[in-house]
Amino acid sequence: MTDQLSLFGSGDTPSNQKHTSPATSAGEPLAARMRPRTLDEIVGQEHLLGSDRILRRSIESDHISSMIFWGPPGSGKTTLAEVIAHQTHARYVRLSAVSAGVADLRKVVEEARRSRQRTILFIDEIHRFNKSQQDALLPAVEDGTVTLIGATTENPSFEVNSALLSRSRVLVLNALPESEIEKLIRRAMTDIERGLGDQNPEMPEDLVSKLAKSSGGDARVALSALEAAVNATMPGEDGIRRIDEATVIEALGRAQYAYDKGGEDHYNLASALIKSLRNSDVNASLYWLARLIAGGADPIFIARRLCILASEDIGLADPQAMVQAAAAAEITRLIGLPEGLFPLSQATIYLAKAPKSNAIKRAYQAAAADAAETARAPVPLHLRNAVTPLMKQIGYGSGYRYVHDDPDAKGEMQCLPKELANRIYYSEDGDEERENGNREGE
Repeated sequence: MTDQLSLFGSGDTPSNQKHTSPATSAGEPLAARMRPRTLDEIVGQEHLLGSDRILRRSIESDHISSMIFWGPPGSGKTTLAEVIAHQTHARYVRLSAVSAGVADLRKVVEEARRSRQRTILFIDEIHRFNKSQQDALLPAVEDGTVTLIGATTENPSFEVNSALLSRSRVLVLNALPESEIEKLIRRAMTDIERGLGDQNPEMPEDLVSKLAKSSGGDARVALSALEAAVNATMPGEDGIRRIDEATVIEALGRAQYAYDKGGEDHYNLASALIKSLRNSDVNASLYWLARLIAGGADPIFIARRLCILASEDIGLADPQAMVQAAAAAEITRLIGLPEGLFPLSQATIYLAKAPKSNAIKRAYQAAAADAAETARAPVPLHLRNAVTPLMKQIGYGSGYRYVHDDPDAKGEMQCLPKELANRIYYSEDGDEERENGNREGE
């Protein structure tokens, strides 16, 4: 329990006692040492923490309600919870959903009831709790035994049950802007007490900007790379550690891609690729393709999406689109990555440049709507096969005209149920108009 719970204050703590900031340890990573301790130290999130915002006023007046912080890694979810802990008069308990279970939750709730002191329960990565674990929180949150603060990188709409959501405010934290990451980098380089100031690092402004941009809005990534770069740079005769570009690039390592095969980003990136293709934007399509591939998406998943788009959004406006997509899918299946990125890129470019038409989709949807409404309509007798004498006797096949011997049958013989006679679902003229319109707009 001691490794799962972090308590600031207890039932024996006077209600008017402020929580003191924990001492920093030399062994802590830079990102942990530089974690803001007050609202004024927090950078970014002005939409939540500006002087006139409800959340800031609630924290300063010590009137916190249950809430869920939703944002990408390194956006400050845990930091904000810790700041609340240090500014509140409430008892503060921290759990990680990675290691805690229902028994831990019940113990916290029971301790909160015994203490008779307002308790703030912070649950990191709350999306990792299953339904029964989340349900175990409901009574205590509803009756105010605990005030819940949950942190998640996943969409709460899918990962947090509706009953818990209805009892909490969902607050969205954004990835930090590059300008705010730059502030954090400069602060860490000059802070002697908690940062790297005692090591005399020096970094050109263009490298500060490069590091901030490469962090992808994640403060933890930026500070970890900065710490690695400073530690890897030997001081000069004057004691200054002059950090160069090669060291920064090596410290950053592989780019941090916002992608999770099982998370929302998987579907967001796939959606961005399809919508860019549909909009005939070649450059955007290639960019989102690269994000998916570099992030680790299954190349066959990408190939399937291209095949679907080739028919759904291009169709007969360019029949070769489906051939290109199918060929890319088969070649990718045979050779895999990294070489498979070439046929996938070729198909992506072809599909983006191809004229667009959703005539096939519209035609099928219209036919399906009529099929649902006339599901009991009998097949016309002349379209039925008379495979037995009895069937022929009662009219099966009677009146059928073989179009190869009777060309007029194409226009004169009705093949739809009589309720839908002469109904038109697909128009080649409409498809041609749509094709021409796309070409003119390119």
